[in-house]
Amino acid sequence: MSVFNYKQRNLIVLAILIFLGCAILYSLRTIFGAVLSSIILYSIFRPLFLSLTLRWRLRRWLAATLVIIISLVIIVLPFFALSLLVLDKISELQQDPLRVEYIIHRIDDYVGSRINQPNLLGNALNNASVYLSEFLPTLLTGAADILLGIVVMYFLLYFMLVQREDFEGGLLRYAPFREQNALKFATELKNITNSNIIGQGLIALVQGSLLSIGFYLFGIGDGIFWGVITAFLSFVPIIGAPVIFVPAAIIQLANGNQTAAIGLLIYGFVLITNIDNVIRYIVVKRVSDTHPLITIIGIFIGIPVFGILGLVFGPLLLSYFFLTIRIYETSKMASDRLDRIKSADEENY
Repeated sequence: MSVFNYKQRNLIVLAILIFLGCAILYSLRTIFGAVLSSIILYSIFRPLFLSLTLRWRLRRWLAATLVIIISLVIIVLPFFALSLLVLDKISELQQDPLRVEYIIHRIDDYVGSRINQPNLLGNALNNASVYLSEFLPTLLTGAADILLGIVVMYFLLYFMLVQREDFEGGLLRYAPFREQNALKFATELKNITNSNIIGQGLIALVQGSLLSIGFYLFGIGDGIFWGVITAFLSFVPIIGAPVIFVPAAIIQLANGNQTAAIGLLIYGFVLITNIDNVIRYIVVKRVSDTHPLITIIGIFIGIPVFGILGLVFGPLLLSYFFLTIRIYETSKMASDRLDRIKSADEENY
């Protein structure tokens, strides 16, 4: 006869499950970004997959393959193009170091002399290099593992789509909420994902395009390159685009081109930065509004863990965290209400 009763055995099994689950999660920590990416892509492309299979009557394997190809073109290739642009620009600057020194010298002469801070930019660049020496290895590590992450991500996404009913049924069955709250959690999860990915992606695309146009209008070179950089920096609200057009305006002032500098600053602060608020109001608020503070804090959380992809994953994880808190509070309130009703019925009985 066992020395443990039924309840004790269940507790022991639960403890073993928790230990094994933690061990598995720790072992999979290097591909956690790929797992999260597959869930995000599933949420975004699920309507397209359903349309291909239900409306157009495509076989599931073919529909899933088409979804993977489309997501590669829309999401993965832009990151690849950005990498090529950055590498090309670095190579160009390395071949012409005198150009960089000349720009730094002109900015120091213009800005440093006016605020009585000689060698201002040089000191700032030295401080930035110390920060980047710690920050860039995280990005480079993410870049080195990105191929494995893409393979794992699409492998998981394929089976999520092909076995959609089993995947969603399993999530619903093992969700730590009641069915009603689990469905609400899934809906809110989809809305938050669409808000952060689709809404913020549209903002980034528009801001990057506007900056390229602004550089062209005011006769500043490399408009396409800096527009692409701005598109990625636009995931950081408020401070993203100004990081590009403000230094560009200062360089124009240092070169004596005051018209282009003032015009670019007005164009940037009036149009580029405010288009963020317009698109956020029109598009993002209709889905799920994400507070800029959550985005900024999420970026600081996500970049050390996921590298450059932390620009997206960090705010998402923080949004998911607060969503889980809201669902928990709703469940707790419902449970407390049922307990009060039950207690009242027992007292009346």
